[in-house]
Amino acid sequence: MDIGLSLVALVLISPVLLAAALACIVGDGFPVLFRQVRVGLNGREFHMYKFRSMVRNASTLGPHFTEGGADPRITPVGRFLRRTSIDELPQLLNVIKGDMSLVGPRPDLPVQRCLYSDDQWAKRCSVRPGITGLAQVLFRSEATHEQRLTADLRYAREVNVWLDLQILVWTIKRIGRLPAN
Repeated sequence: MDIGLSLVALVLISPVLLAAALACIVGDGFPVLFRQVRVGLNGREFHMYKFRSMVRNASTLGPHFTEGGADPRITPVGRFLRRTSIDELPQLLNVIKGDMSLVGPRPDLPVQRCLYSDDQWAKRCSVRPGITGLAQVLFRSEATHEQRLTADLRYAREVNVWLDLQILVWTIKRIGRLPAN
């Protein structure tokens, strides 16, 4: 189901993908995609894809935290891509490769392993990570670690096709309500 839906989605949203890629090129040049190591099913590491939303070589500039959470490394195009979640669409390629699912806990960075007990980590890694998940539809990006963990563990315990379909519908509804600015 994941691969079939991802292939259909890639075809249907190809104009959006092309527009986002061109906007990235015009806004800050190449590369268009950003790859980052994440942790997937059974703790296996993989490269997750996103449209690049930060200036080139942002990782060499170090983390930046400013008043109000504004990160000066984010490009104007990147700000729009993040706000609309378009930056996440290249993860459909991760789904086709088998690294991710459409629905599941968001994949963590390897350094985030320390945030979990052994049991929590094992349960979280017992399901394929997803482009969207229960925590995303309940909290978007405002979730605390504890809220996200609770939602991710609940998903891992209750995973089934009906829950996945419900989360996909909630995701589509939530995207439809994104602010215009």
